[in-house]
Formats: sequence, C-alpha cells, structure tokens
Amino acid sequence: MAPGLLRSLSSFLPSRKPSTKGANINGTLPQNGTKTSATPSPLKDVGTEEPTFSLGQFAIDEDRPMKVVVIGAGYSGIAAGIRFPQRLKNLDLTIYEKNAGVGGTWYSNRYPGLSCDIPSHTYQFTFEENPEWSSFYAPGPEIRAYLERVVEKYKLAAYIKLQHELIHARYDEAEGKWHLKIRKPAADHTVDKPSFEEFEDTADFVLCGAGGLSRWSWPKIEGLKDFKGKLIHSADWDTDDWREGVKDWKDKRVGVIGVGSSAIQMVPALQPYVGKLHNFVRGKTWLATPFFADKLADMLKRDSDAANYIFDEQDKGMFRNPEFYKGFRRQLEAELNSVHKFTLRNAERQAEDRRQFVENMKRRLEKKLWIADHIVPDFPVACRRLTPGPGYLEALCEENVDFVPKDTKRITPTGLETTDGQHYDLDILICATGYDTDYKFPFPVIGRSGLTLQERFDPHPVTYLSLCTDGFPNWFNCLGPNSGVGAGSLLILIEREVEYAAAALLKMQRERLKSIEVKREAVEDFDQYLEAYFPGTVYSAKCRSWYKMGKEDGRVVGLYPGSCLHAIRAFERPRWEDYNYESLNGVKNRFHWLGDGSTYNERYMTGDRAWYLGDEELDFPPVPQ
Repeated sequence: MAPGLLRSLSSFLPSRKPSTKGANINGTLPQNGTKTSATPSPLKDVGTEEPTFSLGQFAIDEDRPMKVVVIGAGYSGIAAGIRFPQRLKNLDLTIYEKNAGVGGTWYSNRYPGLSCDIPSHTYQFTFEENPEWSSFYAPGPEIRAYLERVVEKYKLAAYIKLQHELIHARYDEAEGKWHLKIRKPAADHTVDKPSFEEFEDTADFVLCGAGGLSRWSWPKIEGLKDFKGKLIHSADWDTDDWREGVKDWKDKRVGVIGVGSSAIQMVPALQPYVGKLHNFVRGKTWLATPFFADKLADMLKRDSDAANYIFDEQDKGMFRNPEFYKGFRRQLEAELNSVHKFTLRNAERQAEDRRQFVENMKRRLEKKLWIADHIVPDFPVACRRLTPGPGYLEALCEENVDFVPKDTKRITPTGLETTDGQHYDLDILICATGYDTDYKFPFPVIGRSGLTLQERFDPHPVTYLSLCTDGFPNWFNCLGPNSGVGAGSLLILIEREVEYAAAALLKMQRERLKSIEVKREAVEDFDQYLEAYFPGTVYSAKCRSWYKMGKEDGRVVGLYPGSCLHAIRAFERPRWEDYNYESLNGVKNRFHWLGDGSTYNERYMTGDRAWYLGDEELDFPPVPQ
C-alpha cells in the first residue's frame, strides 16, 4: 500500500493510548485552566453502557418477506399483479377472484349491447397499448379479451386463483395480520349440484379491488319473484353470446326496467331481435353529445359523425404507427381531461350545455318528439353519469318499441302493472336496475376492537383520499369510496392507486413495520374536504345517481373530490405523517430498520457494490448555457 494512503487512513484510526492531558475522566475541559479531581464519575464511559436494544441481524436493504393478498382480478387486481412484483422483492402475492375468469365487471356482465361508455383508447393501461380496438366505444367482449391478453403477457396466472371468493376478513392486532376466509368449489362441485369448501389464509397487507359496481341488486318491487316468464338481471345474463340467447325472441314481449347505462345500451341492441319491447322509465337522463367528433374526423381524415365510429383497416393501419398512435392517444386523453370544468356549478355554462344537449336529444327523437318531454332532465348536465348511448333514442322511435315513462306499481305473474293501473303483458322481464353502491361488502371486514367496516361506513363511507380507513390497518382500497371520476380517465387513476399501495408496502417492508394505519383526524379532515367540495359541483343537484348510493340527494360517495389530474397529483407523494405505525416484534427504537449497518451486497459479498455509478442511477444535472 502506498505510504501516502497509509498516512491518510491512519488519521481515521484511534491512537493506542488516548491522552487525558487537559481533560477530566469524563472528557470535559477544566474551567479556567484549574486542576480537576480525578474522582471517577458515577456515569459509565460511552461505549461501555448496556445497549437499550439489539441491532437487527439484517442488512438495511435486505427485504422483509411480505405476504400480500389482492381481492379481485379486474383492472385493479391485474394492475396490482403487474406492479407489485415489479416494485417489491421477497413478495408472496395471491389474487383471489370470485368469478371463473378475469376481468371483473367485464367478465360478469354479458348483456346485449354491453360496451365501453368512454373512448376505447382511453380505457387501457398506460403501459399496454391496443391499436386494434374495433370502434370508438369498444364492445364488452373485446375489453375482456384485452384484459385476458394482458394477464397472459405478464404471466399473472401464477398469482390468480379463480372461483375463490372472500367471505370473511378479520384483523389480528397482536400479529398485525389479516385472517381471510376463502370459499372455493369443492372437488365434487357441479353446476347442477354446487358444493363448496372453505379455508383460511393470512396476509400482512390486503389491497381490496372489489370495486363499487360489482354487487348487482334486484329492484325492490312487489311481486318480482311471482313473475312466471323469464326474469333476468342485466348483470347476470345467462348466456355468453347474447345473440345466441335471444335468437328465439322475435315474437316475444320484452320489458326493460331502467334508464341507466345498462338499459341505454341494451334497448337498441335488443330492438331488432324482439317482437315488442317496453322500456319502463321512472327518471330522466342526459344522453351525451358526440365526443371528440370533430378532432377525430380531422385526425383520421374522414367523416366521423357516426354515434359509435367503427375503425376500418385504414384507421388501424394508422394506429399501428407508434408515433401517430402516441399523438392520437395523447390528444384523446387531453380532451377527456378537459371536461372537468363542466362539472363545476356555473349558471351561464350550464345553460349553454343544456341548450346543446336538448338540441341533440330532440334531433334524435324527431319521430317521437313527445318522449323528450319525459326524458330530458331538469337537473344539470353530468349530475348523474353521462353515457353516449349510441342508438338508444333512435331505438325508442322504432315501431316495436314502447317508451313507458311511469313508475312501476307491482310485478304480476304475467307482466308489469304501472301506478296508473295499466297492465303490460310480458314474456321476458329484464331488470337493468344497477348495483349496490354503498360500499358495504356482503362479507364482514373486522378491524381493530371488533369494529366492522360496515359499521364504520354507516351512514356513509369515510376514507382517507378514498384509499384507506382508520381502524383497518394494512387494508387499502382500489376504486373504493370517492374514487370514481365524473370526467377523465379512470384507468390512470386505478394505476396511481395501485402505485400508492405499492409505496405503502415498500415503507412497511423497508422499515419493518407491523402495521400502517391512517390517523382518525386525517380521515375526518378529508371528510370535511368532501363536504366543502361537492356543493360547488353539479353532482350535488337533485338527481338520482349511483354517485349518491342511488338517492336523489345526500352524500356523494362514488366520486373523487376533484379532477382526474388532481387525483394523480394527490396520490404521487404520500403524506406519511398522516399515518400511525407499529414496528415488528415490539421494537421501540425507530432506527431498528437500519439493521446491522451494512447493505445486502456487503453482508453477503454479492452483487454490485458500486451500483450508484450505474447508468440507471447516475443523474446528470443540466449545465446552464
């Protein structure tokens, strides 16, 4: 070794016999140069005192094993299945899905006319583009196929357990783990004779991606179960190919109850296949004006006045050009993210919106203009979810369709009776009456002190940024209460919620935490924010909507309080000070996570010990010109 280097290193080494000249035994300097007594202090020398805790026998970056369970294999669960293994090491991941296939609502819904109600090219993962969408609003089977391809590409089958339904969840405070009871088909299970078995699993962390539109419900109408004809709920369609299921309906009398997005898609799809169709409607709704039509026509250099533009091979050829597709997709998302301002209360703007929407709807109802008096709302545009509804108003004008703007009194064995006493004979009755949107799961979720999530969500859900709730440590939501968007891309919001959950997991893993739990006061503050935000929006107007748990007035629980872009910014830098933490094994010292003072590569003499000089790590600042 070079002498100069030896001399440099020696300056860091202690001398064999430290000098005590000019200092007392405790290492303090004497006052005014006077002599001090050499009497030993009752305090022990630094370095000889018994340590208050033991160093962790691990490297600072030696990842703690984490067992994670995701509930649901829809968009949220699939995103988690991709990002969690990417962001975390030493991860034991399981995704439980109650259905027999992936896709969530796009697996369980098979009704006629099912399609996306926002542009297809905005309803895909940011990292997984699909230039092959068949139309501006893609049909449901196409969306399900897209998700199946994503699952196959990223090899997620290793994590996903189909037909595994969560039926009970309980947090063990001593262990810091969730105990989950799962039900699955037994070995002798058949469709005709269903048989199930249950088992228990545990998790350090749960991401619930069950969603708000996953639990459909029958309408509360007298006599519903007395109907002797064919009774169907739109969310429980009994055939995979709906056209095959309705091929014998050409002489049937069909009733559709509802005017939500499901009914609006179903009526024009069924109209050509049935003898007579009655659409029973008690409320009113806005049908969206053509979205992005002018820009679409300009970008594709062709007419795009069609309600649902079908992409031909020339269009798809343009989409296969990466540069064109990137620009097309970005403009589409930018346009979608510009709609937020129309959800804020503004009398002048709402008057103009109303004029345009009324004009569009009346034009489409020209053959039966009287329907406009019963379907055009008094409430502001976007108070309830807007749907483009390609073909719906036109279908209402067909001779074999009867628009019935009356409340239902009761269901009889042979049909439906309205409140004015008129009876409609029916062979088939379809309830397009929506979902249970109060976020109270049909299974118990038991947190600290025996409190259930159902109790905590009474009279309405309370969360922190829609992500989690106090009393339920290590349980995060994706598309939970107050996480929908009235305008903007839902998919980017899902992705960012998954990334937030991954960041919480990383914090637990790195700092060796038993639990992470949002503070009660943080939940209360967010609650105040919600109460202050929504009165300034169109959502608080009097209209029946799933945004408000199916009510006309009251708390908005379905939507995030702000724009989609606002949510992205809110999620990107977590405020960890809004959480309480518990360490593993009751260790009190906050620096236990520092381990034994080494990194993994040093402790085990493996890997790169100059990783900070790698191309991926180096960050060269710009040089001012």
